[in-house]
Amino acid sequence: MHSNNQSPLLSEQQVIERIFQHIDNGTTDLGDTVWREPVEHYKSQEHFEAEIALLKRLPVPYCPSAALPDKGSYIARQAAGTPLVVVRGMDGTVRAFINACRHRGMQVASGSGCSRAFVCPYHAWTYSLEGELKNIPGQEGFPGVDPKQHGLVEVSAKEKGGIVYVMQEGEITEAMLADCLDYFTPDQKMFESENIVDEANWKILNETLMEGYHIKSLHKETFYPYGLDNVNLVETYGANSRVTFPFRRIEKMRDVAPEHRRINGLATSVYLLFPTASVSVLSKHTNLAILEPLSPSSSRWVLYSMVNRPLDGEEISLQDAQRDALFVAKSGQNEDREAARAIQESVVSNANSHFTFGHFEGAIVNFHRHLARHLDSLDQ
Repeated sequence: MHSNNQSPLLSEQQVIERIFQHIDNGTTDLGDTVWREPVEHYKSQEHFEAEIALLKRLPVPYCPSAALPDKGSYIARQAAGTPLVVVRGMDGTVRAFINACRHRGMQVASGSGCSRAFVCPYHAWTYSLEGELKNIPGQEGFPGVDPKQHGLVEVSAKEKGGIVYVMQEGEITEAMLADCLDYFTPDQKMFESENIVDEANWKILNETLMEGYHIKSLHKETFYPYGLDNVNLVETYGANSRVTFPFRRIEKMRDVAPEHRRINGLATSVYLLFPTASVSVLSKHTNLAILEPLSPSSSRWVLYSMVNRPLDGEEISLQDAQRDALFVAKSGQNEDREAARAIQESVVSNANSHFTFGHFEGAIVNFHRHLARHLDSLDQ
């Protein structure tokens, strides 16, 4: 995570000092509100459709800038139920289009790659990286079809802080990205991307990332031997949040002069990028996770892993970053996902009318408060 002078968050020295205060006092950051979220919101098709409508009206992370390294680099996938293709043009600008040929709607790109044009696999209508229709084979068979009026349909896309944001309805403004920090620097290299489908509502999966109240009980033999239970810093900035999960080895900073203290490798920082993405900064690598809701009870993770920036002038090797990523998967990620799937199975049981989020879960409360506000605005 690259911070700047305008960051609304604590500096790493302030974070370390506050962690020590919590350790010494047996405390943790507390929210001021208890939130009760109706269980119906995790299973209702109507509520799910309202959330999808909202996602189309917000700037949502689509991929890291590092996933589009070259002119012609593209990624095609579904976002909020819509097939999109996002591409870096010959001018270096990232653009997003609905992935549908203007002839009969065939998707013109699949997966990811690098290309100088998009050629529809059905009838070979050809589009430039800027979305212009350049060629109709047998154009005489289509009298009255003006290529200038039949380019790919563009949707708004902007890059900020190493992330590409896409908004399907309306234009992304600077104000909309005001709370978006510099999450990645240009020199960070991507080393892995994957897709995983979980049979759980996207909000339940999101919630697993935003509190440390469960560390000892859920991760007793994996993360807990290295981490602290329910000792967290919770900071919110707009609808977004950062939760800091300190490792036990942060104690080595006790004897370091405060101005020389560094957090790298001594804590995990998880940033929620409202509403469906998160950035997790770990010891050797950083993970961008984007949740794509598929149904009320199914979600797709779109995951990207980047090597962290040099630590005290020393480059982090690809092998170290990969080992770090493997450890994280085994030390909590898979257990979190399994817990979310188990919760989803109970959602239909009517055991609970609401899920209750208490003072240890302030980041989740912030998330639900803003989600409810946004959904309410759809009805006005």
